[in-house]
Amino acid sequence: MPGFLEEFHAGAERALVDRRREVELALCCFVAGGNLLIEDVPGVGKTTLAKTMARLLGLDFKRVQLTNDLLPSDILGSRVFDAGRGVFDFHRGPIFAQLVLGDELNRASPRTQSAVLQAMDEHEVTIEGETLPLPEPFIFVGTQNPHDHAGTAPLPESQVDRFLMRIELGAPARGTRRKLLGRDAGARFPDLPVIASPDDLLRWQRESAAVPVADAVADYILDLLDAADNRGWSLSPRAGLGLQRAARALAFLRGRGHVLPDDVKEVFPAVVIHRLARFAAGVGDPREAASMALALLESTPAG
Repeated sequence: MPGFLEEFHAGAERALVDRRREVELALCCFVAGGNLLIEDVPGVGKTTLAKTMARLLGLDFKRVQLTNDLLPSDILGSRVFDAGRGVFDFHRGPIFAQLVLGDELNRASPRTQSAVLQAMDEHEVTIEGETLPLPEPFIFVGTQNPHDHAGTAPLPESQVDRFLMRIELGAPARGTRRKLLGRDAGARFPDLPVIASPDDLLRWQRESAAVPVADAVADYILDLLDAADNRGWSLSPRAGLGLQRAARALAFLRGRGHVLPDDVKEVFPAVVIHRLARFAAGVGDPREAASMALALLESTPAG
């Protein structure tokens, strides 16, 4: 996988400037079979990252712009009466794609935010009593603006916990801005190379899930979870399982047949910051949650 990883970075660089770490974390999340949350201010490339990942992996892509008047049926689909035939036809919503981008997720109402919960966890949706499977692989990428921006509504805890990883892009450095100014008007996504297929991604998900985790590494994961519990920052069993899955995926991408404690350390902030944010003094503050995650890593020896 290291050779593929370099090829992937080279392809992503055609649309994203100096985002190597964020691209690798996003790919790690996808290989682990998880959903991704991208949180940052408008205009730093959140949507571009999602579209780039979809193109490079050959995934069917749909984007939903979330607003406060959007209805669940606008995402899931609805039955429409065909007067000529006298029957109701189901018109599928944008959720029926392999990679679905929910843009500015925290601008939607809680009811609409919750419409994707089943899809995120079970890869199926139930509409008017009928359960329909979603395409495989299925990945939901949500973007959200900072919690203190006007017009935002906090995501329910059940939804936050369904995001395996959270990343932020941050404001680009001056050198990156210079590169951006020197580029053409923008990336043409159809011109980006397709360097993998949905079947490849499904195979990688299976193979990464089989990467061995030694008892000592599993104990390190449990120690981190215990350290959070001892501080009153309880993390769900899903978070612990997700941490192991993400560490396996990172080891797999880097061509190793086993997980190292360093793999756990590297993915730990991305897996837990959004989950710890509810315990921050400024509820929802990711900067404070990042400090909390660092404190857990510093206070927990790796074996």
